[in-house]
Amino acid sequence: MARAALHHWEEPPISGTRGSGTVFFSNCSLRCVFCQNADISTGGEGKSITVQRLAELFLSLQQQGAHNINLVTPTQYQPQIIAAIDLARVAGLQLPIIYNTSGYETVAAIESLAGYVDVYLTDFKYASSDLASRYSSAPDYPQIAAAALQVMFDQVGEYAVDEEGMLRRGIVVRHLILPGQLVDSQAVIGKLYERYDNRICYSLMNQYTPMPAASRFLELHDKVSEQEYDQLIEYALDLGVTNSFMQEGGTVGESFIPPFDASSNADL
Repeated sequence: MARAALHHWEEPPISGTRGSGTVFFSNCSLRCVFCQNADISTGGEGKSITVQRLAELFLSLQQQGAHNINLVTPTQYQPQIIAAIDLARVAGLQLPIIYNTSGYETVAAIESLAGYVDVYLTDFKYASSDLASRYSSAPDYPQIAAAALQVMFDQVGEYAVDEEGMLRRGIVVRHLILPGQLVDSQAVIGKLYERYDNRICYSLMNQYTPMPAASRFLELHDKVSEQEYDQLIEYALDLGVTNSFMQEGGTVGESFIPPFDASSNADL
């Protein structure tokens, strides 16, 4: 693990007023060249903990007032996470569980989470296999992510919030627009809306930040222009998307990247 703390930078129905109980796991099943969390996804930051300690952290976050338990890049530790949830529930954990994933999940992996996950916070990064291959070395990403998303929807159903506006069940699909890739982003939103309309929530993100690992891709040196992002928003609205979150200016930069240094590991 790399970090366990209250996190206030998620979508409003997830962070709320008290923060999301976010647990960042080290390593990732993808190798996206533009990853903003590269220190933990590929850089080796983090420390080993036991299943018992993970359960204790869930309970500690609940005690701190977290609205939910938010598991970030959890795929490779799924058996241990399930065991920790079981332990924590016996000890009094009552918060919704959020599975925060790249979307590159097998159907079997999602099926095994039935009864454990209440909310899927999943990426849908690409419509194009060529882009998925170029930037994530995963040409099958569009097909894999689509199949996983269908199982997620079958499992948790439509997006639903409680009387306080906090997300209790359902799916938020995040899509990060990349510089120069407006057409692919429109294809992602178009395909998802055709299948799910407003039964899922769309989080359209403009916070792409050029990272060192992407330096060999000249087209990724740029930031996303306001015009590109505005066109994506207009496209979504014209489709009929109403269940969505959109970012305002000022989201580019390393201030949106959580610290994964030793100070953030103090409670692990």
